[in-house]
Amino acid sequence: MKYISTRGQTAPMDFSDVLLMGLAPDGGLMLPESYPQIDSATLAAWRKLSYPELAFVIMRLFATDIAEADLKDIIERTYTEAVFGSSDITPVRKLDDNLYILGLSNGPTLAFKDVAMQFLGNAFEYVLKKKGERITIIGATSGDTGSAAEYALRGKDNIEVFMLSPHGKMSAFQRAQMYSLTDANIHNIAIKGMFDDCQDIVKALQQDADFKAKYNLGTVNSINWGRILAQIVYYFKAYFAVTDAENSSTDTKVSFSVPSGNFGNICAGHIAREMGLPVDRLIVATNENDVLNDFFNQGAYHPRPAEKTYVTSSPSMDISKASNFERFVYLLLEKNTDRVHELFDGVKSGNGFDLADVMEAVNSRYGFAAGKSTHADRLATIKDLHENFNDLIDPHTADGIKVARELQREGEIIICAETALPVKFAETIIEAVGAIDIERPAHTQGLEDLAQHVTVLDNDAELVAQEIRNGVTANA
Repeated sequence: MKYISTRGQTAPMDFSDVLLMGLAPDGGLMLPESYPQIDSATLAAWRKLSYPELAFVIMRLFATDIAEADLKDIIERTYTEAVFGSSDITPVRKLDDNLYILGLSNGPTLAFKDVAMQFLGNAFEYVLKKKGERITIIGATSGDTGSAAEYALRGKDNIEVFMLSPHGKMSAFQRAQMYSLTDANIHNIAIKGMFDDCQDIVKALQQDADFKAKYNLGTVNSINWGRILAQIVYYFKAYFAVTDAENSSTDTKVSFSVPSGNFGNICAGHIAREMGLPVDRLIVATNENDVLNDFFNQGAYHPRPAEKTYVTSSPSMDISKASNFERFVYLLLEKNTDRVHELFDGVKSGNGFDLADVMEAVNSRYGFAAGKSTHADRLATIKDLHENFNDLIDPHTADGIKVARELQREGEIIICAETALPVKFAETIIEAVGAIDIERPAHTQGLEDLAQHVTVLDNDAELVAQEIRNGVTANA
């Protein structure tokens, strides 16, 4: 399996190299030359597998340059009951007729990012040791990616982590989770701006060829193919769990509703569908930052500047430039790399684009739909589930459920992808249901009382570059 760039100017590469590199040298995103095709007999065989077994058979199709025994070892060390709280890893629970919640938030940082990031941490360490190299991870987070990455990479050999977050824009729990870490290889930087500003700095440094080479820059943001690969697995696992619960046939189709900001999680679902998983629709659920909702309903993609991006009660989705969206547009435009390059260079310059002429393929060929949710919708959904189903959910998951209910067709089975545990967003939960004790795992008790360590910087890529120079030198 070889990997190519969405912009067509990068030579085919192996998985191990793609894992470490982040953005392609031509500024595009790496993805496989083609997606493996899974037939019904294989699906039937995979249905019986445990989570680690399923992860192995899927990942070995994509990570062909890693010895099978080594890949199996990485996966078996990653997906354990000790780390994720149950052998199911990503358990599914029924909410209502034909509506399910895929539990993705049982890892160390209580968010779906752990499922991929725990794998990435172990895979990074393995590949770096094989290559005899060090890597400097630079990432941007709107709330959950940062903590998941830091908990997966803390103390890992040959890895430095510099994580950018929007100053004052995350929940108190999210800030405490990241900034309280004291590991020497973890560096937190709060940028005076929005998430998109942080993301732009990461991309700018990634595209500085000399700086990238000198510090061996990589990324753990969802532009990293390794994260997408790890997320593909739980779409298959959820499909098997729900169709077993429904006593459905092997070819029964289900839909997924996914809270979406950066388009990474739902991109993994899109790839699972392309591989042959019987997915009917992929429902993109946005908050007030509804750029993706506009595209999937109107064909117009017009990212907002940071100053026009809303600060909402589902902060992990306060994003206007969806980094993974380019992977989908590449297929939508029938792999026309020149056109992809032109469109996303325009986005970088502050422009949007209109693809209304190909929207029929978006819906019929690729099965996408979209809706949006507001603060009032989130509160109402959280309150309804708590009172009528005895189920407490976080605000992002509420966005996904609100949109799923709104768009659900008669008889359509929808699985809603959970984003995080509600304790990470206590203020919004209490606003929705009143003052209650929100359950939290023992290892997070007293988290907000710990000393926090963060460097606050103006929105300037050079300031971040200097922090990296100083941090890497100090730990060299």
